[in-house]
Amino acid sequence: MRRNLRIWWPKQHLLTQPSSHDILFGWFVSSSPASVDIVIALSINETLLSHLSPGLEETLQDTNRDMPVNLKDKAAFCVLGLSAADPSKGSKKKRDQGCGCYRITEPLESCRQLAVGSNSWIQLMHNSCSGYQGENLWLPEVHHIHWKGEVVYHCDVHIIVYETPRHGAHHFALSYPHYPGQVKVPVKKPKWIEELHQKHSQVDLSTSILAINSSRAASATLYKKTCSGPERSVSHSILIWMFYAFIWHALAILAASLSTLFYIIIQNCHHIMRWGSQSRMYKVSSQVFPTAWSNIKIRSCQYLYWPVFLQNSGLRFQSSVEFAEKAALRKHSIWSNIAIDVLLGNLIGLSLLYHAELVSLWFLNSVEGLNNYLRMGSVWLMGVPAGFKLNTELAAILGATSLNVIQIWSTLWVFVGFFLMNIVRGIAIVGMLFGATVIAALMVDMIGAATLHISALHSLIACLHASQTQALAALWRLFRGQKLNPLRMRLDSYDYTVEQHVVGSLLFTPLLLLLPTTCVFYIFFTIVNTSIRVTCVLIEVLISIIHETPYVKVLLWLVRSTRFPAGIWFEIASCKYNGVHPMERSICGGNGIHPDFENALRKTEKYKRSTALVSFLRVSVPSIGQIILPHYKKVFTGVSTSLVAESAYGVLTGKKISYGLVSHLPSTLPWMHIPVKEYWQLCHKSILSHLGDQRCF
Repeated sequence: MRRNLRIWWPKQHLLTQPSSHDILFGWFVSSSPASVDIVIALSINETLLSHLSPGLEETLQDTNRDMPVNLKDKAAFCVLGLSAADPSKGSKKKRDQGCGCYRITEPLESCRQLAVGSNSWIQLMHNSCSGYQGENLWLPEVHHIHWKGEVVYHCDVHIIVYETPRHGAHHFALSYPHYPGQVKVPVKKPKWIEELHQKHSQVDLSTSILAINSSRAASATLYKKTCSGPERSVSHSILIWMFYAFIWHALAILAASLSTLFYIIIQNCHHIMRWGSQSRMYKVSSQVFPTAWSNIKIRSCQYLYWPVFLQNSGLRFQSSVEFAEKAALRKHSIWSNIAIDVLLGNLIGLSLLYHAELVSLWFLNSVEGLNNYLRMGSVWLMGVPAGFKLNTELAAILGATSLNVIQIWSTLWVFVGFFLMNIVRGIAIVGMLFGATVIAALMVDMIGAATLHISALHSLIACLHASQTQALAALWRLFRGQKLNPLRMRLDSYDYTVEQHVVGSLLFTPLLLLLPTTCVFYIFFTIVNTSIRVTCVLIEVLISIIHETPYVKVLLWLVRSTRFPAGIWFEIASCKYNGVHPMERSICGGNGIHPDFENALRKTEKYKRSTALVSFLRVSVPSIGQIILPHYKKVFTGVSTSLVAESAYGVLTGKKISYGLVSHLPSTLPWMHIPVKEYWQLCHKSILSHLGDQRCF
């Protein structure tokens, strides 16, 4: 049975000339009985290994302890094998019966003994070839591999070169987690590749990709033991780091002090509200301004809890670059939303403070213009609207009632106008402290308060219209000999008496003749009230969009889009180790590699002379829409066909209409009560923990 071997080779080893003997560290991932993936994280030469060899087994155990659980269940970080510059040097070991393993030095021999325990060992040779730009590429060649107690010399080798993932730069993922669609590749794939991908994939790449994302964390542990980190000027690095740490500490003190000041203000306001929670003023304000109260509470909780969310997520998330990226996005999403919202709130608040008189005058004129429109509409409906002859008496009663309510509310708003400028300034100050969402929420409540008389008139006429239509429906069932069974929600037959039919006829005729008059007034106020409510709903949707927009993701996507991988693809290169064939590029997208894919490549004419298949692992990047749209879907969770049907039914029958789109708002957290000094320390520690995260990667 022909064996399939995939070697995931780091790009830095591809560009750097290796030493005479290097020990390889990484993971053996057995995909199937005939296929194995070898993910190489790093290589350490013989000289540096002498510092590590006494405690190598303990170091490997410590490294595996910090690895992701899914990776530890399928593969362990271990010694993979040896990469030798020239296989002709050295003395063969007798007990390996000429397999090609070499006794070099005692540190290498101890590594060999440690790896043999897992019955897996690979020996590679260094070969040089030319790359795309003419640079030297040091590609590995498989000399032999110990595989489940067997020594294998000939197997189908696929060398996949990858760039080591780094926090803040890039990582690999088989698909974008919030977008289920298939990733689009930039180049059209050949037909035979499409046919191969239509078959069932037998190779799961998830473990290999997880190992690649964890390679940097595993390498960091060994680098600490061998003291073989990147060579830098020590004095220059210390000076830069000290300056960076000083700036970060100053920023932490400033941010903690400002947050503590806000904490004191918010806690005092909360105590005042709790003290007056039983007062009539508190109850009225919470009912008149419900949208503003909910948004202020959400923003207050965000102010209180931002240092908690910014705390270090722990070493478990540092074991994989993918996990570290997700943890960082979760940590920084809350403060970015607060920053953008408060920035918009300050811009709008300053404009309101500067133009407070104009804004208050415009609002009063808008309310008065709306009242004038209602007056003209009521007078028009009391006559002959659009040529329809209505019942004069009923139209006069409904019109006079509407005019009286409108006049009373207009008189009340004259008194409100004296304080409206101060109200606008108060809204501006609150918006500068709590953000633009609070300003928008106060606008919704102010529109609701200014149009309360319209809602009352609409509810009154809707109740009259609903009662009239329900009475007509009941009388119509009487004439048909049926009655409504409310328990089973069906129509049952019923024998009515002659007296009931007579009374029903006497009631049915005037109700039917008065129905057009009621319908005209109902339609007019429904149109006006629905227009106002739709405007409020649109503002609420805008509030939800401000809360749900992933500002950090958008900014990071613009700066470095590779931090959001949406799949992988392979740039195929056919290389001959004693020379280079012309590089042939091809695309292979998707979430896995079919075993026939590599075999089919080797059977094609252009790959016949290649000793092994060499490819470069690339990242597919999602579009900005794939990042933002999953967050915006939460805003419209309440929009459905049933909502539209219920609204249409409510308009026809006069019942209550649901105008809300069930806009999504962040969850309200429990109120925090801790001492001021402890809160300052919490804020200071949370910012400094981010400084530690920067050093880890």
